[in-house]
This record gives sequence, structure tokens and C-alpha cells, in this order.
Amino acid sequence: MIINFWGNLKELLRPPFKGQKRVEYQLTRQASVKDIIEALGVPHTEVGRLTVAGREISFAAPGAKDDTLDVYPLSPPVDVTTPTLLRPEPLPGLTFAVDMNVGKLATLLRMAGFDTFYQNYISDPELIAVAVRERRILLSKDTDLLKRKEVVFGYLVREIYPERQLAEIVHLFGIKGQFKPLSRCLRCNGLLQPVGKEQIIEQLEPLTKKYYDSFRQCLGCGKIYWPGTHRDKMLLVLNRYGDYRALD
Repeated sequence: MIINFWGNLKELLRPPFKGQKRVEYQLTRQASVKDIIEALGVPHTEVGRLTVAGREISFAAPGAKDDTLDVYPLSPPVDVTTPTLLRPEPLPGLTFAVDMNVGKLATLLRMAGFDTFYQNYISDPELIAVAVRERRILLSKDTDLLKRKEVVFGYLVREIYPERQLAEIVHLFGIKGQFKPLSRCLRCNGLLQPVGKEQIIEQLEPLTKKYYDSFRQCLGCGKIYWPGTHRDKMLLVLNRYGDYRALD
């Protein structure tokens, strides 16, 4: 069986195939193309399209000795709300579940206003269960995690630095114009709502009481936010990667 890996997929292949576009795969047993691709190192979450002789096939299609299989990467902008042959049951919207190996990315996504589940020290099975139950896209640097059969929508984050990871996700899903900055709690992901100063004044530090009058409070954990210098720094970061109208 001949398998052609297009785009950046060839960099995910395990040795000795890493970096090769064309792989000759010896079929020793009956297996689905999904199992074959993952045996070579590429998580199914990274595949956007599969074809044999120009005909699109699903992950469940059996590999055949005389086939030439073309494996294509995800093609930006990825629309997870539209059904495809590989993922016939689309998601209702764009929400994320983030593995702890890209935890700072979770903070940046929340900062940009995207619904992002993240918990320190959650186990892999628990994280997958959340992603499946809440129909979220799983973001990780763990190829084995993304090979789990329960994971339908996921992405292997390539970049190392958090801001570049944010740019990577923004480009992949085409969400530059969907930022809602500082509308979510950075601590718990809850939505923020305006709150009167008099309602929370007992919770404020003396200098905060003196210099600030505009506040937002998390509907989930109750954390209070105000437009200090930290807000300006966050908006500077978001301005590099998104188009948006800042909140007052």
C-alpha cells in the first residue's frame, strides 16, 4: 500500500518515515485507514481529507494492498459546524478543551472571549470525557491523547510559545474577527457582567476603591475585574492576533 502524506503531516510520521511524503506500508492484517495512519504516527484529528484514486473515503474504510492513499491535513479555515465525510456529526459551535501541556493557551483563549475548559492536573480520561460530553475541540501537544478513538474534534498544537499558539489556533479556525476580549473569567471561564461599585465595595482594596469606578464580575466564581494597567497589556496582546471592538 502506498500512502502519500501532504502538507505538514509528514513531519508527524514516526521514524524512519518522518519527513517523507511517500510511504510504502506493508499490510500484515486487515485494518482501517485510521488505524494505519495512526500506526505511522499521525493522529486522526490532524487529517482533513482522505482519498483513494480521487475518491473520498472515511476513516473506517479498510486499507487495501494495491491502493494509493492520499492523506491531506486540515485546511484553514476549519469549520467544525459543517458535517464532512470524516466528521459527519458537526459541533454546535466553537468551544475548546485544553490539555495542561498548553495551559497558557487556555488563558489566552479565555482572554479573547472563547469558551475554554481547562483544569490543572485533570486526568486524560476525565479531559476526554469533558470534551466529548460538552462537544469541545481538544487542544494538546500529546499525540497519543489525540489518537484516542473517543476524540473526534481535536488539534495537535505545534507552536511552543503561548502567543504563537494563539495565532496558530486563530489561523486554523479562521476566528480573527470573532474575538470578544475580556468577556470571560481568566480563572474559571465564566462570563463577566457589569457590576455596580457599591455592590462590591467591601471586596475592593483601598487603592482600587479610590481610582476605579468601572467593574465586571464573574458569574461563576465571583472574581472582580477592573480596567487597570493589566487590562491594557492584555489588549495589546489580543490586538496582534484579532479584530475586535474593545469593551468599555
